Amino acid sequence: MEELKQNKVSELRAGQGNVNVIGVIKELGECRSFNKFGKELRVCNAVFSDDSGDIKLTLWNDDASKFNEGEKVKIVNGYVGEFQGEKQLTSGKFGQIVKIE
Repeated sequence: MEELKQNKVSELRAGQGNVNVIGVIKELGECRSFNKFGKELRVCNAVFSDDSGDIKLTLWNDDASKFNEGEKVKIVNGYVGEFQGEKQLTSGKFGQIVKIE
């Protein structure tokens, strides 16, 4: 398997896809549930950090309850969006967040 290019939080730009980054979940906010198109969705905001900086991390559905503060995680094929002028990192439709032991 080829080694994925690792990104740094400080280099991330809004609209960037295929983001691979390793860091720590520094803070975990309240999770909330809402209904969209008749489906129950869960979302949780967190702060993701590496040695270059912090970014808001949005955890969706199963991921929202899978992780704890202080855990080291790897985001593979993530996406950087923008919400209210703030960059947000998410695993997106095609990516995943994996806990690193």
